[in-house]
Amino acid sequence: MALLAGAGGGYYLRRILAESRIGTAEAEAERLLEESQKEAEAVKKEVLLNAKEEVHRNRQEVEKEARERRRELDRLERRLQQKEEALDKKIDNIERREQQHLEKEKDIEKTQQDLQLLLTSQLKELERLSGLSSEEAKALLLSNVEQQIRQETALLIRSIENEAKEDADKKARNIVTLAVQKCAADVVSETTVSVVPLPNDEMKGRIIGREGRNIRAFENLTGVDLIIDDTPEAVILSSFDPVRREIARVALGNLVGDGRIHPARIEDMVEKARREIEQELREVGEQAAFETGVHGLHQEIIRLLGRLKYRTSYGQNVLRHSIEVSHLASVMAAELGADVALAKRGGLLHDLGKSVDHEVVGPHVEIGVDLAKKYNESSGVIHCIEAHHGDVEASTIEAVLVQAADALSASRPGARRETLEAYIKRLEKLEHLAESFAGVDKSYAIQAGREIRIMVKPDEIDDLESITLVREIARKVEQDLDYPGQIKVVVIRETRQTEYAK
Repeated sequence: MALLAGAGGGYYLRRILAESRIGTAEAEAERLLEESQKEAEAVKKEVLLNAKEEVHRNRQEVEKEARERRRELDRLERRLQQKEEALDKKIDNIERREQQHLEKEKDIEKTQQDLQLLLTSQLKELERLSGLSSEEAKALLLSNVEQQIRQETALLIRSIENEAKEDADKKARNIVTLAVQKCAADVVSETTVSVVPLPNDEMKGRIIGREGRNIRAFENLTGVDLIIDDTPEAVILSSFDPVRREIARVALGNLVGDGRIHPARIEDMVEKARREIEQELREVGEQAAFETGVHGLHQEIIRLLGRLKYRTSYGQNVLRHSIEVSHLASVMAAELGADVALAKRGGLLHDLGKSVDHEVVGPHVEIGVDLAKKYNESSGVIHCIEAHHGDVEASTIEAVLVQAADALSASRPGARRETLEAYIKRLEKLEHLAESFAGVDKSYAIQAGREIRIMVKPDEIDDLESITLVREIARKVEQDLDYPGQIKVVVIRETRQTEYAK
């Protein structure tokens, strides 16, 4: 019973406590709800107040912007009105001037009519006084005017030529001087023989061999003439092909150094020398491409460039000449704003045909063009090759620069040498050409053919006609003669008066 009473009492006590907590929680919830409502009302009032302030501020800004726009429109309207007034004034002035011009045109027409009548009357009077018709007088006047115009034209041509020459010489001198300063090349004398030194004269007999078998084997394998004469301790190799001559020189040097000379050994040494020279040609070609900054060349073109090391033209080494032309053309292209890479490549490959011109029939220009096409060179490079001797008219600035660099490299002092007979014939032809013109008394080729001085007959050629004569002679020289560089043409007219005192 006590347990049941305790359990029942505990239940009622917990219920009373639970109801008390529920009541407290409900009171707290009501209090929190009231506070939330108060806070919500406060926030609502604050938001409404901020919104009203924002609306008021926006309204003020809009009104301010509207006032500014109205002021701007008023200002534009005033300017437009002023322009309209100025335009009306200009229109009035134009109309007034047009009226004045019409009146002046009428006066001019009337004056022209009066002048025409006066001119007609004066012309009739002149014909009566001079005894010449108008056509005859016109012909006489035209003749006098033509003579005067000829004199003025000659003077004008001389003045323009002097100005153009001064400007052109100054610019060309700067470009060429800069190009030459940046390029220097060694000059090698042209020769078709090579001398191989021997340790003693007994070696000549061993080179000849029994019944000449060694020398015959050597000549058959190399294609070079081996000349053994009375020259002490030396033999001479002769061949028009410089590469074959170099192979023979290296092979013979190795045979002399080794001391064992017989046909089998000769064959081995010649083959070894040929491999050495081929390797050297590739290295020389690669060095030339590296020196000029030309990249992407075909391996066969590099080998052909190396062959130019043993090729000479008028005493000038063709490989050094090609490198020099590449440098000169690139420097001038840089000065003129042209394609420097194309000028370099065209200058380096312009004489490529000379590397095989002993083996292939045809001029070196055509051979070089065929080789460039075969190894996929660009059209610009091919054009530089085919135009560098004027066989094809140059159509690009790079081709013109390669042509100029080629002439500059070939014509500079010491670059080339020519035979005495060719030199004399060239000077004689130059003098004969100058003396073929009417009025020329004597002519003298001086400065190694770089200048021609022409004495004219003063009673047949006057000062103005000498200007025309020097231009015609220079043009004739350009058309008929082949020469390196340029030729200065000088016409001298001298008048002398002589009297004797007795």
